[in-house]
Amino acid sequence: MKKLLIALVTLLPSLAMAAGGHEVDLESANVDLHDKASLERGLDLFQHYCSGCHSTQYQRYDRVATDLGISTDDMRNKYMFTDAKMGELMENAIPTVDAAKWFGAAPPDLTLVARVRGADWVYTYLKGFYADESRPFGVNNTVFPLVGMPHVLQDLQGLSVKDEHGNLVTTGGSMSAEEYDQAVRDLTGFLVYSGDPVKLEREALGWWVLGFLFIFFIIAYLLKKEYWKDVH
Repeated sequence: MKKLLIALVTLLPSLAMAAGGHEVDLESANVDLHDKASLERGLDLFQHYCSGCHSTQYQRYDRVATDLGISTDDMRNKYMFTDAKMGELMENAIPTVDAAKWFGAAPPDLTLVARVRGADWVYTYLKGFYADESRPFGVNNTVFPLVGMPHVLQDLQGLSVKDEHGNLVTTGGSMSAEEYDQAVRDLTGFLVYSGDPVKLEREALGWWVLGFLFIFFIIAYLLKKEYWKDVH
């Protein structure tokens, strides 16, 4: 509980900054939590591009592997870049003090980012970086102005610049626009899953509960009729 409160306290200041009088039209992420292949691709992107600075410290490697249908060997060989054990939390290796020195503030844990901000916000944010030489890392963001982080997916998306109408024009990058959209959707999906790993299980259980209540209602109604049939 203490770690959870710390994470929320860490996220709230940045949330306030992002929401401070700045409104944008968010794109729909269209995340499908049933698509385990997409979630695994999102895990791959997160581990290769995000985990150097950010963590998902309320997730465990073995839980992610089980939920996404990844074998223990594949999890260790493809997605674990530290000497952590399978049962350990997915924490990054960057020291907090060093991170605060390099970036001005320690990069927040991202386990709950999609739950706090929403999938559409995360999706649009990851697509919203553009060139801005006035910023320390040379980029700004349409969703989160004055963001204090580099565009870590730039080699995939390319570099976007604003035209005279304020629209983003992107050039370069190893992916087409459609491929990058899917990659960002995969990454967003993994973060949505991380924020609520039992969502699908909970929803499935909910249908069983509703079915039980429906059957119980019928039995209770018939029992009530049986008890009261001689009263009148």
